[in-house]
Amino acid sequence: MKLRHLQKLAAIIVMGLLVTVSSCKKNLTPEGAVTTATVYTDFNNYKPVLAKLYDAFAISGQTGGAGNADIAGIDEGFGNYLRELFNMEELTTDEASIIWNDGTVHNLHDMTWNSQNEFIRAMYDRIYYEISLDNEFLRNTTDAALSKNGITGNNLTLAKQYRAEARFLRALSYSHAIDLFGNAPLVTENDAVGVFFPVQKTRTALFTYVEGELKGIDADLGAPRFEYGRADKAAAYTLLAKLYLNAKVYTGTDRSTDAIVYANKVISAGYTLEPHFKNLFLADNNKSNEIIFPIESDGLHTQGYGGMTYLVHAQIGGNMNASAFGVNGGWAGFRTTPQYVALFPDNSGNTDKRAMFFTNGQKLAMSDEYTFNDGYAIQKFRNVTSTGAVGSDPTGNFVDTDFPMFRLADVYLIYAEAVLRGGTGGDLPTALNYVNMVRTRAFDGSAAGNITAGQLNLQFMLDERGRELLFEMQRRTDLIRFGVFTNGNYLWQWKGGVLNGTSVSDNLNLMPIPSTQIALNPNLKQNLGYN
Repeated sequence: MKLRHLQKLAAIIVMGLLVTVSSCKKNLTPEGAVTTATVYTDFNNYKPVLAKLYDAFAISGQTGGAGNADIAGIDEGFGNYLRELFNMEELTTDEASIIWNDGTVHNLHDMTWNSQNEFIRAMYDRIYYEISLDNEFLRNTTDAALSKNGITGNNLTLAKQYRAEARFLRALSYSHAIDLFGNAPLVTENDAVGVFFPVQKTRTALFTYVEGELKGIDADLGAPRFEYGRADKAAAYTLLAKLYLNAKVYTGTDRSTDAIVYANKVISAGYTLEPHFKNLFLADNNKSNEIIFPIESDGLHTQGYGGMTYLVHAQIGGNMNASAFGVNGGWAGFRTTPQYVALFPDNSGNTDKRAMFFTNGQKLAMSDEYTFNDGYAIQKFRNVTSTGAVGSDPTGNFVDTDFPMFRLADVYLIYAEAVLRGGTGGDLPTALNYVNMVRTRAFDGSAAGNITAGQLNLQFMLDERGRELLFEMQRRTDLIRFGVFTNGNYLWQWKGGVLNGTSVSDNLNLMPIPSTQIALNPNLKQNLGYN
């Protein structure tokens, strides 16, 4: 049974001592409140509580619209984990600009944000909300707590696996904190419940903590693909490979060799490339053997205006037909820059299936940031299945398409880049083969797009990751790792708030700690360059 189809979830009140066993799904009603001690004496509650930890990435409150949000200061629709991760990783880059003028959202693409930006604050708060949920579960599933509650036999084995999954989800959130904010607080299940001031750790210390957590849970995680939607060994290996690929940025020490080690573990785990690229982004993408770890969506059971509902609707505007996307209308939000379009050269013969541009009525140049028809639109995610069926929500509001947080093609590219960066334990012929496997799929099984060994270099890898992983919330991280996020070596329209782009201060390689947190916690020090 998929986690998104559980009929009962636990909404954990993190800062208190109560757990409400209730639904996070819009169409179900709460069943009342009981004490934490009571919840954890009944093993039947464990998986529904675990489901809440997963669902906190996909939904952001208790009503599914813009009402009862998990975090304060932003409504439920805007304050969604996946939605804010997209805003941080995509709106700040060449891949996406948004025409809306909601609050300070435009400052993201213009790279003029500061510590008062409410979307950055929402991302920070979502990260630590997720960590708080994970900590509460872990606090109640220690060996001592399990013994006290009489959890034995197979249930004890399962409880330890659930605990490992919670540690993975916490590590995933901490990896986002490391990437976005650098030095950040470390809070674990060993900290007391209640009001206290977490101590800020260095980026390197957080990296070491996450690395240790991911290695420490290996024995208890399930085998690859034991149940779709849940974290398994391959998910942990993928996160480690990604951490190691970015280690030079995070810690100052190159860990490309370790990235190869863990990429190899994933590659040998039995995943295969999806034969048809577009199927990875449709409403039945849960069938794909390429997706290693998804954030699940369900039009009936995970309703909200963030997550994949945001990604599908906000693509659609101008002459685009919303019904072809399986939804009831478009939000006219995202377009891409001509610099991103240029990653697909004219000599590709328009046969690269990853060039998912909608051009009818759209201008290539984004002369006006606030006009949807300026800039090509993107048509990547859809709420229709590979057979053409529309998603499950009869209103057409909410979508079934899962977000592929980790997938095999990314791991192939990680391996290749790590080899090019001098990592040992891999080789260039294998790296070239993996890259060409990804490109052959992109060209519908044709070798027309394959490259030679002489073409395989780091610039090619940055461009190839852009082509393969559009809108998959990795672009900002990639541009920083390749050293072109802030400087003038790569410019895109409206970078720095200038039509043709301009360099910006290097301090923007990190997001600011939100001013609200600085005011509340005397242990926090703001990142350089921010007030």
